[in-house]
Amino acid sequence: MRLPHRAMLPSLFVLLSLSGSAQADGLSDLKAALARLHGQAPIKAVLEARTWVRHGDGKDLEEDQGQASVSIDDNARGLQIFYSKDMLARVESEERAKEKDPKSKTPTLGAMREFDSNALRPMIWAAANLSRMMEKAKLKTEKADTYNGKPARLLSFDIPIDSLSEKDKKYVKKFDGGIDVWIAADGTPLGSRSHQNVSGRAFIVISFESKNEDEQVYQLVGDRLIAVRMVSSHSGSGAGEKMEARSTKTLQLQS
Repeated sequence: MRLPHRAMLPSLFVLLSLSGSAQADGLSDLKAALARLHGQAPIKAVLEARTWVRHGDGKDLEEDQGQASVSIDDNARGLQIFYSKDMLARVESEERAKEKDPKSKTPTLGAMREFDSNALRPMIWAAANLSRMMEKAKLKTEKADTYNGKPARLLSFDIPIDSLSEKDKKYVKKFDGGIDVWIAADGTPLGSRSHQNVSGRAFIVISFESKNEDEQVYQLVGDRLIAVRMVSSHSGSGAGEKMEARSTKTLQLQS
């Protein structure tokens, strides 16, 4: 076996050292990126929401779909949401129809629930939202991967049951939570996928199961991280009832 030339050894040691540190420092890179991406760069965008909900089973099955969009403007004065006159007219029409027939479909009203502050924050202040999710997460693995066809590092975390409130934990018997985060070479988040599966018993006789999944695609606007796409899925059963729901929200940035 031919040994490397002595002059090559320092370079080999440097390469090996850099390779090892890249593998070990993914979490540090991610945390550093999140710390610098809490910027206040103004954004204007059109936010579209599409929803799907299914309740019940058999002859009691009910299914609804919804779609709505708003314009948002977040700047130094704060966040403004603009509802078009056309959409407000559709909401009014759906509300009147619902009063006459409780079974009347309300696709616009259903989708509008995706525009409250709790639904918007994870998209327009994505760094803060991801930071909160990471507070109790524990790094499980890190590996080289690709995201949208480009090289990336994939960090996989376990989310412990401690992420639930004390009240909720009392009823939970089984819990499985995790989050995958794809990051660029400098630690900037490219996308994430989280899940939370819960089962338990409430009030002694009511068993329940719940599954939640969220996927986000991130983009930089100046020094600010936003989610330009978020897909949330939920399914649950309990007390003889079943429910499935899915929402897809997309942000189209405007100049």
